[in-house]
Amino acid sequence: MTISTPVEDAAEVLAGEISRQTYESAEEVERLYRPVMRALATAAGPTVEVVLHNLDGADVDLGHTIVAIENGHVTGRTVGGPSTSLGLDVMKDRRGDHDAFGYTAYTSDGRELRCSSVYFRNADGDIIASLCINVDLSPLQQARNMLAAILPATEQPVDAPKEHFGTDLVAVMDSMISDAIREIGRPVENMSRDDKITVLERLDQRGATQMRKSVEAIAKRLGISRVTAYSYLDEARARR
Repeated sequence: MTISTPVEDAAEVLAGEISRQTYESAEEVERLYRPVMRALATAAGPTVEVVLHNLDGADVDLGHTIVAIENGHVTGRTVGGPSTSLGLDVMKDRRGDHDAFGYTAYTSDGRELRCSSVYFRNADGDIIASLCINVDLSPLQQARNMLAAILPATEQPVDAPKEHFGTDLVAVMDSMISDAIREIGRPVENMSRDDKITVLERLDQRGATQMRKSVEAIAKRLGISRVTAYSYLDEARARR
């Protein structure tokens, strides 16, 4: 059984309120929810980051979506900072249901986070902003390890979103590449051609190949040329 935290419970209450309303702009969302963000962060303490992203408009710059943030030291981000990898999913389907609660994510330095994300919509049903709550679990890591022997292990839901944090989009992309490589289960130097195509396929499905110079970065990590990476990407897309 999964036990939710008070912060996650508050996020779900907010989600219910948000789902019943529409907003004219991300600026209106910020004006209305900025005090709520401060209240959540103050009540929960310095290990809980609360961040608001502006996702309004047809051409969102995912490198600069943060318009308000509390306890930004948790992920090292500030106002004007980037979206996480989940922003790519939203841009591909702005009317989809992307609300998610209690999923696991990791900072660029490897710290484990417990996260919840809710989304605001305009009158047309398009997502225009998101409110994210990220709890740094590292202060509890020692206690968790001590209790691991007597507490049942928990597994991520199959449909839980994968989120990657970074102080800029380059760091976000690098985290996504590392995750895809790790899923193969063997070092890059031992990967087959098919393994590398699978890495390209998973990154393409997650939107990483939409990022600027992403294929070049993937090629470098896989130890192949840029031309070969594009060839593998074409093969990966042909599989679907």
